Amino acid sequence: MVDKYPAYLFLPFFAYVSERYKIMSPKKVLITGVSGLVGSAAYLYLSQWPDRYVLYGLGRRRTLSERISDQRTVDLPEERFSVCDIADIDGVRQAVAGIDVVVHMAADPAGRGWESLRDNNLIGAYNIYEACREAGVGRLISASTIQVSHGDTEEEPYRSVVEGGTDSVFEDLVKVSPATPAQPRNLYAASKVWSESLARVYAHSHDMSCLCVRIGWVTGEDEARNGRGDIWCSQRDIAELIKCCIDADDDVRFDIFYGMSDNRRRWVDIENARQRVGYIAQDRAED
Repeated sequence: MVDKYPAYLFLPFFAYVSERYKIMSPKKVLITGVSGLVGSAAYLYLSQWPDRYVLYGLGRRRTLSERISDQRTVDLPEERFSVCDIADIDGVRQAVAGIDVVVHMAADPAGRGWESLRDNNLIGAYNIYEACREAGVGRLISASTIQVSHGDTEEEPYRSVVEGGTDSVFEDLVKVSPATPAQPRNLYAASKVWSESLARVYAHSHDMSCLCVRIGWVTGEDEARNGRGDIWCSQRDIAELIKCCIDADDDVRFDIFYGMSDNRRRWVDIENARQRVGYIAQDRAED
């Protein structure tokens, strides 16, 4: 018996229902540097939603960073973990193939000399962006650093904020925003300005969504220390911001966000992250 109504007649209806009620398959999300402190925190946080994210990892090794002070594990199966140096573009190409979103956390985080910064933060960053472009990855979320703004703290009123000024210092404080020109004070921070510049190029010239996160001070013990509560970010908050970036609307093509908890002494603006991607910090250093 021939069907009275051919199936193809219902395709527009299925497409409408899928869009109206956001019926979609899980996003394939690759986290580079997944064995690091922030990368593993993002992995564990996103793992709570297996129906929304299929997680992949990339790292030079599976051993977790020595900065991690708890007993966490990154239990990715072998077929979803790429052992790769990001300076190797062929390895990066294999890792990003078929991926929907790349969360790029891999880098030299400590500025271990020019050669390391060159290979990891300059060449490696370019390889990630270019491989994502070639593979048609829709969104790339890239780690920057609060250090690109450290130069602002050399001047008032931000110097007094960092030094623990009185309440009057915080009254009517105009916080440093992503629109404020970067003021790096070391090669590591300068390398992250390069990464942010790449994001602008690929977002505007190659039709990719490229979002940068200027990550604050994330610690292994997950608390502020050495009096730097102004730039502290909890592991939960940085992971939540990454999740917000992954889930952001498709029309969010480029932006820079400060990855910061809602610290009382915070001198950078996180309001644009709330407005653009819905980020609401849950923690603060003073607590």
